[in-house]
Amino acid sequence: MKLLSIAIPCYNSEDYMENCIKSLLPGGEDVEILIINDGSKDMTPEIANAYEKKYPTIVRAIHQENGGHGAAVNAGIRNAQGLFFKVVDSDDWVDQESYQAILTKLKEFAGGSETLDMLISNFVYEKQGARHKKVMRYTSVFPQNKIFRWEDAKHFRKGKYILMHSVIYRTKLLLDCGLELPRHTFYVDNLFVYEPLPFVKNMYYLNVDFYRYFIGRSDQSVNEKVMISRIDQQIKVNKIMLDTYDLWKIPNRKLRKYMFNYLEIITVISTVMMIRSGTKENLEKKRELWNYIKQQDIRLFHRLRNGIMGHTMNLPGRSGRKISIAAYKISQKVVGFN
Repeated sequence: MKLLSIAIPCYNSEDYMENCIKSLLPGGEDVEILIINDGSKDMTPEIANAYEKKYPTIVRAIHQENGGHGAAVNAGIRNAQGLFFKVVDSDDWVDQESYQAILTKLKEFAGGSETLDMLISNFVYEKQGARHKKVMRYTSVFPQNKIFRWEDAKHFRKGKYILMHSVIYRTKLLLDCGLELPRHTFYVDNLFVYEPLPFVKNMYYLNVDFYRYFIGRSDQSVNEKVMISRIDQQIKVNKIMLDTYDLWKIPNRKLRKYMFNYLEIITVISTVMMIRSGTKENLEKKRELWNYIKQQDIRLFHRLRNGIMGHTMNLPGRSGRKISIAAYKISQKVVGFN
């Protein structure tokens, strides 16, 4: 059995996927690199096959009809033979020193008596043209150098969240929780993190700047204009998060609070994008989303209304715009719009 399976979802990724693959190859025989070609129409399948041929014990090329990012991640989970599972997007890469530290730590847990459900590490916003690279660290939230549980976590400030770039899950946990991401849908990385959380008991935080999250392509899913054009998919993910759990029934208080906060920021992003688009159609979609929340769970509706974004439902005058801008800045911090 491999120690770590790394899935690389690829769709027309010929221009940058090799940089990603090359950053992962130094993991050697401890890792398997699953290149998921999601129905690409460029040279992606040929590049994937070439790496599989050159590194047959490390790289596997998996080809499927186009199903979107979620379908590619699903294929990765389904085919994973590693004890642990990580997603690295094809335009991102990993830091070498941090990579070796993570593999060393995972080996310790693989041979130890305690089961590790989730390993968390830092990620760096590699924003094109930015002189200062912003790092998402969790030193103020999680204990270091020991296994911990949700009750050991400290308060998460607004703008600090566990994102897909931060996590490595135990593969069997993803299978046991029945994670199945929707097809042909962007922004499913939020579901990848959110849905398994109640199944996570034992965690470990390694304070290394492992994942390098590239931001700068005009066609990137976190480009603000692209997000607005795909607002229906953002709303779809938002509603799935609303429907997946009755958060009031999550027994662990700290986990429950964190999941409320996560749901809040996704709703902030949905709402702010619809407001910023300024179209009558999207403002109507905003009203529809909030009505949906109200009908599903009136207590949740009031909790979200009273959170950081609260009154962005209706934006009267200067104070309303200030709240909207504050909510947008928090959204920016989480998503890292390019």
